[in-house]
Amino acid sequence: MKKTLSMAASLAVAATCALGMALPAHAADAAGTTTVASRSLPASIDTSALSPQTKALVDRILAKLPADWESRLSTARAQYGLSDSQWSEIRDSAINPGDYQCQTTDLSTYANSLLDGAQDPYTLLILQLFGGFDLPTYDALIFGTQSSSNTFGVHGEYTQKLTSEMKNLKRFWDIDSAGISLVPMHGADVFSSPERLSRTLSVLYGGTPEENMDLADMFIELVDSEPVLQGGANPIFTFNAFAYSEAGDPEPLGISDRIIMGDGILQGMDAVGLGDVAPKGILGHEFGHHVQYQDNLFESDLTGPEATRRTELMADAFGTYYLTHSRGESLNAARVLDSEKSFYQVGDCSFNSSGHHGTPKQRLASSTWGASVANEAPNQGHILPSLKLDEMFEAKLPDLVKPDTQ
Repeated sequence: MKKTLSMAASLAVAATCALGMALPAHAADAAGTTTVASRSLPASIDTSALSPQTKALVDRILAKLPADWESRLSTARAQYGLSDSQWSEIRDSAINPGDYQCQTTDLSTYANSLLDGAQDPYTLLILQLFGGFDLPTYDALIFGTQSSSNTFGVHGEYTQKLTSEMKNLKRFWDIDSAGISLVPMHGADVFSSPERLSRTLSVLYGGTPEENMDLADMFIELVDSEPVLQGGANPIFTFNAFAYSEAGDPEPLGISDRIIMGDGILQGMDAVGLGDVAPKGILGHEFGHHVQYQDNLFESDLTGPEATRRTELMADAFGTYYLTHSRGESLNAARVLDSEKSFYQVGDCSFNSSGHHGTPKQRLASSTWGASVANEAPNQGHILPSLKLDEMFEAKLPDLVKPDTQ
């Protein structure tokens, strides 16, 4: 899983000279001048349904975008591999109702309510087409850094909890974790700063940050035109958490190892009554992916959906092992598993998708197993080496994924 994210929202990025990286040849502008008319929305979009104000704003944005803006988005999605997230599927189902099935949990119900009362649903569609809902993700991934001034949660309410857990995770696992950063993602911060937004747009669409200032202003205007988006503060913009590493990648982009925690997913967990345990569960899962990166545990004989399911179930098990271990968070196993049962039941029925994370029952079974390994160990003070825990997990995996129709 190189140059990809675990549990991440789709990200569109094309490198620019401003970042010292070369734009991929197949994403570069063709020679010659391009007319504004050649820059257009997909043919499936009925522009006659747009309000005059939105239509005028869209035309201005299109005039600023490169002619191949769609291919740049598509190329970058593949380049950064951010389209296989359980959280992003919940988010996207809220933007495009009916596109996804199995959205039956409290968390998905919460997500689906985030855009209720939108005055102009076409504004949401246009923003999605231009990659606007992912801009805070780009900002955190490419430009985010670890700092003592970072806060987590809209009001900083998760700062102490998550920063403390990150320190504990680094002490607990037997990997070189000094270079793994914990980075926040705040939507309103991005959409209130044209300078910050323009540097991200320059990565996404090309050009320098200075050349993208007008485009940044237009994106902010588009977001501000729809009150339900709350100027970027709507949790839909940051409904995500993910781990990133370029370990072993033959073509690294120079982004350091990190875990990103979005305000939106934290708000969602609090809204469904899981604000005490779920944030720790998510961070523990994401750190489990970094254990996999460093131990080279992404490699297996499995392919496609089965390969992704294996790594996600392993991260579930590793995360719960840490949360319930006496030298980890030492949390009550029943409460942890109740939390995980709730937030893992996100309706991942994508059995044929390379982003398949496992069914809710499989994920709960993996977490239950991880808790049992910690709680039933004869020496409660001993932390298993990560490779030993992996060996035990591999032996248990067939039982975890066996057919279950109960």
